[in-house]
Amino acid sequence: MDYTTLITSRYSVRSFRKTPIAPAHLALILRAGQIAPTAGNRQPQRILVVQQADTISRLAEATPYTFEAPCILAVCADLRKCWQRSADGFCSNLADTAIVTTHMMLQAWDIGVGSCWVCAFDPFMVREILNIPDHYQLDCLLAMGYPDPNAKPGPKHLDRKPLAETVFFETFPA
Repeated sequence: MDYTTLITSRYSVRSFRKTPIAPAHLALILRAGQIAPTAGNRQPQRILVVQQADTISRLAEATPYTFEAPCILAVCADLRKCWQRSADGFCSNLADTAIVTTHMMLQAWDIGVGSCWVCAFDPFMVREILNIPDHYQLDCLLAMGYPDPNAKPGPKHLDRKPLAETVFFETFPA
């Protein structure tokens, strides 16, 4: 589909079929994350693919937002690899993993795989369940799968502020 249709039709899927994601589809999604730009091209993203039903059930103890998806990606950044701005120490991990996750979400949607970005979880529990090393920052979980036929966008999906409230030219208003 064309890009405008892709970005306007995609929504957070919260109801999935039980069908596992086809390996070829998962490979395309992971490749989209691999080619995403990162600060200084340092590629600090570390993605754990979780497909075992028992592990996903355990993750449900750390978040109510697994949506019983057949696949969950734990998107992390290796903090030892992230770019840091010298002026103030800003670390690129969240920007890098956000770009990587967005690339994967859009690729998924383009091939019929739905996703829901999840940040509401107990990071300590998830870290323990998935055995995430201490030098990895867990930035989000991405629940993924083929949308249930009854899946639909959330009630606020189309709500958008006018551009005049979010975009400014040359200076910010006082």
